Amino acid sequence: MADIDNKDQAELDPADMEDVEEVEEEETGEDVNSKARQLTVQMMQNPEILAALQERLDGLVGSPSGYMESLPKVVKRRVNALKNLQVKCAHIEAKFYEEVHELERKYAALYQPLFDKRSDIVKAAYEPTDEECEWKADEEEDLTEEMKDKAKVEEEKKDEEKEDPKGIPEFWLTVFKNVDLLSDMLQEHDEPILKHLQDIKVKFSDPGQPMSFSLEFHFEPNDFFTNTVLTKTYKMRSEPDETDPFSFDGPEIMGCTGCTIDWTKGKNVTLKTIKKKQKHKGRGTVRTVTKTVPNDSFFNFFTPPEVPESGELDEDSEAVLAADFEIGHFIRERIVPRAVLYFTGEAIEDDDDDYDEEGEEADDEEGEEEADEENDPDYDPKKDGNPPAECKQQ
Repeated sequence: MADIDNKDQAELDPADMEDVEEVEEEETGEDVNSKARQLTVQMMQNPEILAALQERLDGLVGSPSGYMESLPKVVKRRVNALKNLQVKCAHIEAKFYEEVHELERKYAALYQPLFDKRSDIVKAAYEPTDEECEWKADEEEDLTEEMKDKAKVEEEKKDEEKEDPKGIPEFWLTVFKNVDLLSDMLQEHDEPILKHLQDIKVKFSDPGQPMSFSLEFHFEPNDFFTNTVLTKTYKMRSEPDETDPFSFDGPEIMGCTGCTIDWTKGKNVTLKTIKKKQKHKGRGTVRTVTKTVPNDSFFNFFTPPEVPESGELDEDSEAVLAADFEIGHFIRERIVPRAVLYFTGEAIEDDDDDYDEEGEEADDEEGEEEADEENDPDYDPKKDGNPPAECKQQ
């Protein structure tokens, strides 16, 4: 076979040999590209490399490109004038958000009677009329009158078989359990307490006072603590930082304060008792030591880390406060105004639909690109820098 191969090569025209060499070089290039792609995929799956890359990219954000340094002095002077205008814009924007806060406070007073009535219905202080209870559900639109009557009779029959509940039992607990951001905070031992939660109110700071808002959690009398209201106050600032005015992007939460919970003896779910055995080094005797340590609980929400006057926090405290601010803002902006929709799950479905639509749009765009490539008569899949979807490394 070796002789035949040598003979075939000897009979090839030199030009043919050049073609063969070119093809071999191209194949070698493809192998290199394939290895490079595999190496890139492996690198992108390494969290340490990703973190280092992100840190490098973060360092590049806002770094000078050298273009400004290359500008004539007279142009730089004018750019400085534009920066001063931008600082003035930031101060006007801060005033805008202050007025928005005043509007929120004004309209909160208009919403409150409706929220109070909601609270009365939830805690059985008010029974809504038949007219107030009328609601045309989507699935009822196409039903005939006969089918509606039959469904009504069946519902009434079911209601007779059940005990007559008061108000809407476990309303706020259900809301919390339906929202991932809040359910992640809940522990099993929190649930019996939150069954007594009757209302959550948002209170804004008075006119002329520093910008802030408070969350009030109203509880019915219970066996766990004597407080009827637990509060959490968030202090905000709506003014540009003098040292970095261009970073201003609306009001920011500067700190928060909780409240003292007056726990009934033995009912404090934010603490737990553990027992440890200790062995004496000299005598070898063993003793059992009882120790009280912090326990995971939603009610730790009311004892946030204190922000020192210097404003400097360790990484753990910063992470806790960042999550705390997000939760407080979410309760104020979404949960309180739309509580019934989180109770039924409709608000959650709307949020999910938004994300699904974005995903579908992205998929459609990718599909269109693939279709365009396939319909292109000059399209060569071998020259495509990306491997087919089914071949991508996981």
